[in-house]
Amino acid sequence: MSKVIITGSMGNLGTEVSKHLTDNNYEVIGCDFKLGHDLTDENFVIDFFQKNTANYLVNLYAFNPHVSDDAGTNLFDIDLNSIDRYLKVNLTSLFSVCREFAKNNKRGSIVNISSTYGLVSPTQHIYEPGKEKHIGYSVSKAAVAHMSRCLAVSLAPNIRVNAIAPGGVEFSPKNDQDRIFKESYEKNTPMKRMMKVHELNGIIEYLCSEKSSYCTGSVFSVDGGWTAW
Repeated sequence: MSKVIITGSMGNLGTEVSKHLTDNNYEVIGCDFKLGHDLTDENFVIDFFQKNTANYLVNLYAFNPHVSDDAGTNLFDIDLNSIDRYLKVNLTSLFSVCREFAKNNKRGSIVNISSTYGLVSPTQHIYEPGKEKHIGYSVSKAAVAHMSRCLAVSLAPNIRVNAIAPGGVEFSPKNDQDRIFKESYEKNTPMKRMMKVHELNGIIEYLCSEKSSYCTGSVFSVDGGWTAW
C-alpha cells in the first residue's frame, strides 16, 4: 500500500482528497494546523518528516483569504507586513516541507498547489471594494509554480515535483460563499461554473501514481478554462 502525506488534511480540499485516496487504497498520513502541526516551525517540519516517510506528498495547506477571512485590501492600503505572511506560509514553509520530504525519502512524488491567480492576475472587479484579492496571495502562488519547477530539476530523477493551479472552488453552503461573487466568477469562466470540491481528486491521484512516471516540473491548470480566455 502506497503512503501519502497530505498537509492541510483537515481543510475543505484536504478532507475530500484524504477520503478519496483512502478509498483507493492509499495510507494517508494527515498533517494539519488543527492537529497541532505548525508547518511554519522548521524544527517541527524536520521532526515530522524524520518520523513519517511516504511515497507521495500532497501540499494542500495555504494562507488564503477565503479560508482565513483575511480579506484583501486596496493596493494602496496594503500593510507590507501582510505580504510577508503570505510568503512565509505559502512559499517559505512550503519549501521547508518539500526539502524535508526529499531528505527523508529516496524516491517519490510531490504535488504542490498553485492557483489560477498564480498564473494570471486576479480579476479584481468581481470582488467587493476593499476586499480585492490580496497581491501577496497571487505573488506567493506564482512563486509556488516556479519553485515546483526548480525543485523538479534539482530532485530529478528520483523525486518528481509538479504543481496544480486550480480555479475557484464551490464549497458547501455552510461556508457561506457569497452568492454575488459566485455568480460573477461563473460568468468569467468558460465552463460557467466553479470547480466542485471533488474535482481535484483525479489529477492528484494521477500524480501520486506511476501513471504519471514521466511528469515532473509541470503546472496543471484545473480551472474550467479561466486561463484560456
